[in-house]
This record gives sequence, structure tokens and C-alpha cells, in this order.
Amino acid sequence: MFNLADKVALVTGASRGIGRGIAARLASQGATVVAAARGDHANECAAALTAAGHRADALSLDVTDAAAVEAAPGAIVARHGRLDILISNAGITRDQLLVRMKREDWDAVLATNLTATFLLARAAIRPMLKQHGGRIIAVSSVVGQMGNAGQTNYAASKAGLIGFAKALAREVASRAITVNVVAPGLVDTDMTRAINGKTHVDWAAQIPLGRLGTVDDVAAAVCFLASDEASYITGHVLAVNGGMYT
Repeated sequence: MFNLADKVALVTGASRGIGRGIAARLASQGATVVAAARGDHANECAAALTAAGHRADALSLDVTDAAAVEAAPGAIVARHGRLDILISNAGITRDQLLVRMKREDWDAVLATNLTATFLLARAAIRPMLKQHGGRIIAVSSVVGQMGNAGQTNYAASKAGLIGFAKALAREVASRAITVNVVAPGLVDTDMTRAINGKTHVDWAAQIPLGRLGTVDDVAAAVCFLASDEASYITGHVLAVNGGMYT
């Protein structure tokens, strides 16, 4: 199952955390993974995948650079012959209570988390239409579903991905292109590990399964939606949150 051989996948935000895990999982299932990240981080991720025996390429990409984002899918097709899977994962936070939030922090989060997905999907759809098939998967968050104090910008961007995916799924379904969302809950990453242990205990207490999620939990869900086995699933939000929000 989940054989992605002969598929080409673009993963943004691939240098660390969830993005890194997704890139590794897709590559392990046979996909050629184009790891996109800023600067040398993309090269490091692609080199690690290649060293592990997988097929990988690097793409230095700032997802807030509209011209670069719009050119990326075409460049991948020129180099690899096709583009089958787009994973829009790159994201940032600029947390603050709304009354103190700066306009530039609102704009930065929306540009990175939501507008970049619009630009990438619009460009990626062109080769997918010619191929009569493709997978577009956006990585949202449980915060986009339930909200979180101090994260109005982040919550808006992640909720926006859900509405975007549901609408786009209806537009491209007739061409065998599926559009779905994975919404992780609290995930154990380098960033969350830097927070003290008591906070981890408090977080785990909110989760019916009693633990934080792992990068592999999220990557497995993405891999499923990218596979042929998920060909009849579109416009769906797959929650990977241990039951903390249903």
C-alpha cells in the first residue's frame, strides 16, 4: 500500500519538524521528493534523503516570494517531467493578543501560511490538469478549527486553508485532482521540546489519547492522502490530534 513510485512530490517547509517528516515518509514510499525550504536548509534535507537511499532534490524557496513560488512547479516539471503531489506545509507564528498585534505580524502569518498555498496550488494545478491527476494537501492545525488565545492571525490562516481546500476540491475533482487538509494537534517537535516539562504534562492532559502527537503520526496521514488508496477522498479535513478536538 501507499506505493508512490514514479510520483514527484513538492514539500514546502521541508527542512525540519513536520515538513521533514513528511518528506522522509513520501521518499520512503518511493516518491521523488523536492524538498523546499529557505537557503541551504533545502540542500541539507535533500542530501539526507539521498544518503538514505531515496530520490530527492532541493529547491531553495521563500514562500513569501510570489514570483519564485509561481515559478517553482514549472521548474520541477522541467527537471523531473511531472508534478504529482503538492504538500503545502511551510508556516510561521507571530503570537500576540489581538489588541497588541502589529499589522505586519498579521500580514506575515497570512502571507506565509495561506497566500503561499494559493500561489503554489494555482501554479501546480497547471501540470496536474495536463496529467489528468494530482494530489494537493495543505497542512493546517487544530488551532484553525478550535481557536487559541493569542493566535488570531495563525488561527485565521489555518482556518482559511480549510475553506480554500474545500472550494478548490470542487473545482478540480473532475480532473482527478484531490485537495485535502491534514490538521495536526499538539505535536512533539524541536520547538515543543524546548518548552518545560510541566507544560508538556499540561498539554497531554488536554488530549484523550494522553500524549502529544509525533511527526510520524502526521506524515503517515499525509502519505495516505497522497496515495492512490485515497483517490476517492477530496475536500476532507483529516484531524491528527489524539481526540483533543472532534
